[in-house]
Amino acid sequence: MDKELEKQINYIQISCKKAVDELLAGEYHSVFKGRGLEFDEVREYQYGDDVRLIDWNVTARTGRTHIKRFIEEREMSMYLIVDLSASGSFTSVEKTKNKAAAELCALLAFSAVKNNDKVGLIIFTDKIELFLPPGKGRSHVMRMIDNLLTFEPESSGTDIGAAMEFMGSVTKKHSVAFLLSDFQGTGYAEQMAILAQQHDLIAVSLSDRLEETIPDAGLVRFSDNETGQLSIMDTSSKSVRESYSNAKKQWRIELNELFRGNKVDHIEVFTDEDYVQKLVGFFRSRERRVADETGG
Repeated sequence: MDKELEKQINYIQISCKKAVDELLAGEYHSVFKGRGLEFDEVREYQYGDDVRLIDWNVTARTGRTHIKRFIEEREMSMYLIVDLSASGSFTSVEKTKNKAAAELCALLAFSAVKNNDKVGLIIFTDKIELFLPPGKGRSHVMRMIDNLLTFEPESSGTDIGAAMEFMGSVTKKHSVAFLLSDFQGTGYAEQMAILAQQHDLIAVSLSDRLEETIPDAGLVRFSDNETGQLSIMDTSSKSVRESYSNAKKQWRIELNELFRGNKVDHIEVFTDEDYVQKLVGFFRSRERRVADETGG
């Protein structure tokens, strides 16, 4: 292992573990661990029991009030579905989208294993590049981080739909799945709808600020990282810059509509942001929303 890579891995390990210990592990538990419940038994109602748990069928049959008792599932599986296509190598700051994905995955994975959950990894481009089945423990997480930082994909394209189909094929047990991508691909709405019905799917969109607007820099040659196609754009033209900006805004609107339509939670992350606070904010807002929906 070269020194630069070792430095990156050590930084991620130390900084992410500290953030998890101080903030994220508890937030993760509040959002996910209390939501995975399995049926245990039906018993007679006792003073103080939640009336929302009354089993009306048993109550009517016996003439005495009974409730359903649930227990928290002992463990849960989280899957990290990570897009490492060539567009993720773009950066205008210190971190590429792919490196940001690695750091976010580390935060999520350490949070999961600290709560005794399993974590699996799916790396994809326009095909499945790597699959690590769910596992526990620090060494498993470190193996995942190493793969995310060092893995060299065979392909450069993107097929988000194929990645979601693969996730659906490797497990039938209800799991949490974080899909990390810049969502530059198309044609995956059907697969998203299916996966979101089977699992708790959360989309993490990764963006670079420079991708949102084009600066006035005259004639600029652009290269598509995934296809290699070259194009020239006159960025000195205000109409060209506005057209690009408007197209980007429309794409973002349609993407958000896709997530909302499938009840997929969405975390929007820019590469220059504080990921820890972004995740904490997501966990807390989700916990409040679930509490409102359930009346808790």
